[in-house]
Amino acid sequence: MTGQHFDVVIVGAGLSGIGAAYHLQQKCPTKTYAILEGRANLGGTWDLFKYPGVRSDSDMHTLGYNFKPWRQKKAIADGPSILSYIKETADENHITKHIQFNTRVNKVCWSSETQTWTLEVVSSQPAKGDNSVSTISCNVISMCCGYYNYAQGFSPEFKGIDAFQGKIVHPQKWPTDLDYKDKKVIVIGSGATAMTLAPVLSKRAKQVTMLQRSPTYVVSKPSEDIIANVLNKLLPEKTAYGVIRAKNIFMQQFIYSLSRRKPEKLKQKIIKRASKHLSDDYVAQHFTPSYNPWDQRICLIPDDDLFNAINNKKLSVVTDNIETFTEKGIQLTSGQILEADIVVTATGLNLLRLGGIEVFVDSKAINIANTYLYKGVMYSGVPNLFNTFGYINASWTLRADLIAEYMCKLINHMDRIKSAKMTPTLPEADRNMPKRDMIDNFSSNYMKRAMQTFPKQGDKAPWLNHQTYKLDKKTLLEDPLDDGVLIFSAPADI
Repeated sequence: MTGQHFDVVIVGAGLSGIGAAYHLQQKCPTKTYAILEGRANLGGTWDLFKYPGVRSDSDMHTLGYNFKPWRQKKAIADGPSILSYIKETADENHITKHIQFNTRVNKVCWSSETQTWTLEVVSSQPAKGDNSVSTISCNVISMCCGYYNYAQGFSPEFKGIDAFQGKIVHPQKWPTDLDYKDKKVIVIGSGATAMTLAPVLSKRAKQVTMLQRSPTYVVSKPSEDIIANVLNKLLPEKTAYGVIRAKNIFMQQFIYSLSRRKPEKLKQKIIKRASKHLSDDYVAQHFTPSYNPWDQRICLIPDDDLFNAINNKKLSVVTDNIETFTEKGIQLTSGQILEADIVVTATGLNLLRLGGIEVFVDSKAINIANTYLYKGVMYSGVPNLFNTFGYINASWTLRADLIAEYMCKLINHMDRIKSAKMTPTLPEADRNMPKRDMIDNFSSNYMKRAMQTFPKQGDKAPWLNHQTYKLDKKTLLEDPLDDGVLIFSAPADI
């Protein structure tokens, strides 16, 4: 593999990577590219997670690509359906042949002398247990490797956990042969994964307890979008998809805006909706958070499944802290003891910047945590490298599509002006900007644990990391490309 050269290398063959490849093929058809995927399959998150009931927590009309309509009736889709959608996108656009599987990127090195990146990659043959190290070069890198550690989820250190005689499972490494029928199951957590797992497990388990340290906002929506399904019958497919996406994008942004402007009003609306399914006391104790909506993610549940499982007495929610594990379960700080045959630690993700890949510019190691984000997409002082990080308050792919289109615009712009290099460069006046977290005003623990390792945003454009689709669309697709901050090499420099 050593000696291969491509115009663009995409790292990661998940939802973002396949989308980036499509946009590149359409908008930069003369460019050569490869997708390097560390695992044996494409699909990223949707191939990795195998736990029962794994599904989207965004509607598929916006989590889907802007160029490929979502055709199924269910807008809140299960994991296998989403994986099929990604595979279908790759196959029908002849993207799969560009993927190099079992190829993990260790580090990337930029050379100003050659105006290229060199990627050190490890290619593995799992069946043989062989690994080989080689290099690939390219002009532009598109990092589409997600934001969390695929190898290991987050599990707190619980006191007494070694004493527990049952099984302990993390959703990120769900055993395919795990038998939970007629078993007592505790699901630790209150995020999207816990609220996906608990009602599904309750259909076969003897009893499921969702044990949370503190409540989370929960909103129920029908898994089928009735308006979308009607529009799909009345309008041509692409037209219907565009209208549905516009509607859902507007609603996502409206709700987020309301959470910033009138948090108490939105809080009461969410609590009132939950109270239509559960008693006021139950909602007050288990579904009324201490923080404002969208200070952490709001959990979406389809077709009232969580509420129904609670009302059917197959699922209970306990809000308390863990004192210690025991041989037969968990003892809480209140003194209550929960018995279990299986404990599922749905305790979150470990975030991992750039998939753990090291970055060097002219032999100098770059600490990405010391860089500023340029338009939420590139890093100050790092040329020709794009990173895809989607929305935390809306569908990931909305932003992934924008970033891919922006990258293509810049690649074509470089060709027009005969430039080989573009580098976000801090003006002298901006070098003492306050350093703010890449994601601020968001109190989820999985973010707080890792934000110090991620790049920073400043207090003025273009060093802001917007979480607003409308503003990102303007910034990335409408504003001038040559803004005096993104510095292009002159032809003489090439």
